[in-house]
Amino acid sequence: MADAALKTSAAGDVAIRIEGLNKWYGEFHVLKNIDLQVAKGERIVICGPSGSGKSTLIRCINRLEQHQQGRIVVNGVELTDNLKNIDTIRSDVGMVFQHFNLFPHLSVLDNCTLAPIWVKKQPRAQAEATARRFLERVRIGEQAHKYPGQLSGGQQQRVAIARALCMNPSIMLFDEPTSALDPEMVKEVLDTMIDLAREGMTMLCVTHEMGFARAVADRVIFMDAGEIVEQNTPEAFFGNPQSERGRQFLSQILDR
Repeated sequence: MADAALKTSAAGDVAIRIEGLNKWYGEFHVLKNIDLQVAKGERIVICGPSGSGKSTLIRCINRLEQHQQGRIVVNGVELTDNLKNIDTIRSDVGMVFQHFNLFPHLSVLDNCTLAPIWVKKQPRAQAEATARRFLERVRIGEQAHKYPGQLSGGQQQRVAIARALCMNPSIMLFDEPTSALDPEMVKEVLDTMIDLAREGMTMLCVTHEMGFARAVADRVIFMDAGEIVEQNTPEAFFGNPQSERGRQFLSQILDR
């Protein structure tokens, strides 16, 4: 691990702090002693082979998965069994999944306004104005009154990103957001994510899109067997990985 690659921040600049995180599924130890600090505005790409714990790690950050040991603190709020803390964190952390998880019986606009109206108690007019602004931001404003089934996969994923942004999160989590897309649809979603990154959004993205990692990541984290094996700047990780496992992974994924 290269210390020079990591951002050092004052306590007030830390978006996420993870200390000694452990998680099991039954007897399977899926996350092992994870320590991670993410600065506000930092963009992190998490990569590694299937089953390495990448998705489980980011799902723990907003309590979609419950950890058994260690601490997770998001914007100064510790993630515990306290429901108020969980709600506070979830309202500040947006998440985009591999599968779009849109409600098929609701229009694009209604998918985007549902949570602001019911969770944040926003008036419908305000929620719709916000939704239209973010749909325009992800370049899909003209689709507001269509249903998810009428859109391409890439368009549906951009709706999912807009939906997350409608809650005005300070942190965005992406769990392999392009892996379910046809190749020609990947670029439009990645372009949307690059725009967010350039605007300073704190982002953690699990992905195999190494071009995206090179273009926008401040730090690449490589995981294997439930552990952070190494982390570094994209230039250092791709140019000179420090672990044998990292070298093997890159040789396989970059030769595809």
